[in-house]
Amino acid sequence: MASLLQLFLHFLFLPFLLISSSSIAFSHQIPKPYVVYMGSSASKSFGLDAKIAESAHLQLLSSIIPRRESERIALIHHYNHAFSGFSAMLTETEASALSDHHGVVSVFPDPVLELHTTRSWDFLESDLGMTPRGTVPHQHSSSDVIIGVIDTGIWPESPSFNDEGIGEIPSRWKGVCMQGHDFKLSNCNRKLIGARYYNLQITLAGNKTLGGVAKGSPRDSVGHGTHTASTAAGSWVNNASYYGLAKGTARGGSPPSTRIAAYKACSEEGCSGATILKAIDDAVKDGVDIISISIGLSSLFLSDFLNDPIAIGAFHAEEMGVMVVCSAGNDGPDPLTVVNSAPWVFTVAASNIDRSFQSSIVLGNGKTFQGSGINFSNLTRSKFYPLVFGEDVAARFTPPSEARNCYPGSLDYSKVAGKIVICVSDDPTVSRRIKKLVVQDARAMGMILIDQDKNDVPYDAGTFPYTNVGDFEGNQILQYINSTKNPTATVLATAETARYKPSPIVASFSSRGPSILTENILKPDIMAPGIGILAAMIPKSTEPGSVPAGKKPSLFGIKSGTSMACPHVTGAAAFIKSVHKRWSPSMIKSALMTTATTYNNMKKSVTNSSNSFANPHGMGAGEINPLKALYPGLVFETDVEDYLQFLCYYGCSQKNIRSMSNTNFTCPKNSNKDLISNINYPSISIKNLSRNQKARVIRRTVTNVGPLNATYTAKVHAAKGLIVKVLPSKLVFSESVKKLSYEVSFSGKEAHGGYNFGSLTWLDGRHYVHTVFAVNVQ
Repeated sequence: MASLLQLFLHFLFLPFLLISSSSIAFSHQIPKPYVVYMGSSASKSFGLDAKIAESAHLQLLSSIIPRRESERIALIHHYNHAFSGFSAMLTETEASALSDHHGVVSVFPDPVLELHTTRSWDFLESDLGMTPRGTVPHQHSSSDVIIGVIDTGIWPESPSFNDEGIGEIPSRWKGVCMQGHDFKLSNCNRKLIGARYYNLQITLAGNKTLGGVAKGSPRDSVGHGTHTASTAAGSWVNNASYYGLAKGTARGGSPPSTRIAAYKACSEEGCSGATILKAIDDAVKDGVDIISISIGLSSLFLSDFLNDPIAIGAFHAEEMGVMVVCSAGNDGPDPLTVVNSAPWVFTVAASNIDRSFQSSIVLGNGKTFQGSGINFSNLTRSKFYPLVFGEDVAARFTPPSEARNCYPGSLDYSKVAGKIVICVSDDPTVSRRIKKLVVQDARAMGMILIDQDKNDVPYDAGTFPYTNVGDFEGNQILQYINSTKNPTATVLATAETARYKPSPIVASFSSRGPSILTENILKPDIMAPGIGILAAMIPKSTEPGSVPAGKKPSLFGIKSGTSMACPHVTGAAAFIKSVHKRWSPSMIKSALMTTATTYNNMKKSVTNSSNSFANPHGMGAGEINPLKALYPGLVFETDVEDYLQFLCYYGCSQKNIRSMSNTNFTCPKNSNKDLISNINYPSISIKNLSRNQKARVIRRTVTNVGPLNATYTAKVHAAKGLIVKVLPSKLVFSESVKKLSYEVSFSGKEAHGGYNFGSLTWLDGRHYVHTVFAVNVQ
């Protein structure tokens, strides 16, 4: 045992200089959680067990932490399967000293990450897939695909996790079902095969700690994890609805026998990056096939790829054949807001489906307007209430701009009580929820919000009469107020609108590319339903007035966000994996990207919430089309060597790359960020194409996964003035030729400045292999 430990220490921690006496001056620094990332796990090479690795990490800590503070020589989390490292309480000086150690790739403060169905799957498969149900033989295929959902836990009693008709748990499953004060071993079954939980303490700025767990449990107390898990792989539940809305069959997108393993790594306050890393490490060790993470860093505080816990964990998961699907973030529609943008992560944007939830406004003059929102109001057309504008009922000494935005404390309660209040959204720092609570607390009868940007996303106001209109309708309502002495209105309960057009559109909140970290990889990758998604929910009321009178808390809920889009792609990936069991994560990713749909249910190009044509920075390759992705014809295989080259081109040191990969990988001599565009990715992005330079040549290689003898012809669609050529323009595959390479040249001499978008499609008469590109002409 001792010799093994010495070997491990020698391998990872060659002679390490102790912190000098000068560091004593900094001993008053307040320790906080740090992540120490040490690259590839040595246990994969040496077969070392976790206890030996843990002892080595503790010995390293003891070499830098003063003896008088020995209580800090402890690991919060220890990583030793997919990758190596730990998290611990360190001062800034200690963290800096560790970062200089030869066996350490990066050391960074434990970051706080954000938490980012009935109709959606039918919409994808029938309306966009253009394939009637029952015509594809996949429906009878069996599957033992295992999805790991890293989120806020799970509500095991939900009917979405019923295991009726599902076979025995795969023997390759190595995970556990952790018990807790409110979670029993029997809560796991043949559908929900695993559940883990972690200490959920997170440390915010100023060393404030939130969310400590006295009694741990995998049970979801937020609802986010239950919703995402059921969207990805929930069992079929008939007559599901949210108090009568969105009624139908709730289901996941993968085969019924797909398994779920829940990893509770988040609370309502957010997620510890160190805990996310531990959950990824555990999920890979447990034997999952796909990891779904509807979580991410804020786009305002992005870290590079070696300081981002999701990017680190996902790299090693991909290295071990486990796909990682992540949400793109909810900071749209501004550009440069996409997160989770590492090329080995499958990054998902959000769209709507052909269903909307509308609440009618009836004015005293008889005019009716349709607003967006979910409310279970008891108001009717037979009674009207005074209608006022926020700035006209401002509290004393309150600026009109604050009252019109319904800031907390901005309204005069005596002027608001019993009336319907109009608020605007000039200031995005005050959320719709806060505005609604302000108006509701003032004893108003209802609220109309004028917010063009969020008009596509229904806010759930519970029983409070609420609706959201755009600028056009809002202006007409304000004109009515100014044109009459006693304006009145009523806000009716929400009604569901089916077959809504156009859909899909890019959700207003969905984060947009290009990525701040590298514009030479096109992000987001793909788009999926993320607006008004009905899925399983924890059956408890969180706020007064959230449950209609006489009703029990719903077993299902309607939520919006890229968090809801991510598990749709996870489910689609599991669906493909169930048919193509030997396909790698990059092959599945490629299949979904190159078969994605770029038109809506009106047979026109996809638009965004502003009714402008969407581009790949909003929707990636397009809306997922799971049925077409089963048989893509050609795929782009992006292997680990591509990702290592990416890290070289990005500027990571060869030393760190070798630590990450546990190889003697050598970076190309002429590594620079422009070469990132050449890694074998299913889309193309070029950050800089000068009008004065010669044509830029990009190389790609495709693998034939369709008929052995096939001939594909290239078809290019490009923005006016951008000259795109493909060589060769024809690819001929045979029994002996399964992989072929080609080059695409881009010339921007006559193109307009800024990003130019287009696509290259390979056609063989049966398959359409669609590759989108984004080229920034300088």
